[in-house]
Amino acid sequence: MICVRGHSPLFYYRYDMINKTDILNIIQPIVEQKKAFIVDVFVSTANKIIVELDSFDKITIDDCVDVSRVINDHFDRETEDYELEVSSAGLSSAFKVIQQYQKNIGKEVETVTKDGKKLTGILNQVSEKAFSIDVKKSVKVEGKKKKQVVLESIEIPFEKVKSTKIVFNFN
Repeated sequence: MICVRGHSPLFYYRYDMINKTDILNIIQPIVEQKKAFIVDVFVSTANKIIVELDSFDKITIDDCVDVSRVINDHFDRETEDYELEVSSAGLSSAFKVIQQYQKNIGKEVETVTKDGKKLTGILNQVSEKAFSIDVKKSVKVEGKKKKQVVLESIEIPFEKVKSTKIVFNFN
């Protein structure tokens, strides 16, 4: 650690900081072994490490403990002075990686686009650049008095998505 005095308060620059790439390289083999995937890794300037995992099946507490052990075995807490949190992706959290979209095909999702449009429907397809959802629409059908509910498939490019989450219905 290097201490630098400037015109304002004392600044500390750490050259031994843990970085996101280090964590990704360390945990990738164990995460793959567990048939899981990494949703996010965050490392703060204060060396707080947050690892978020998910799987097409489920993430257990034991999975999180195993990943935590791999990180702890790689770093020395006395030297690195870090805080570590390994958890599964929250059910109500927004999707962050394409695997979360793939995992939830067939489920109802709510997507908010970057222009503020909110769409709710059944996630039915995912590609590398976009996904599509089936949205219910009421339309006037010729020869019918009442509007009819039809499904319209809407493709949404990932670049236009602000957030996508699972919708929970408790009916």
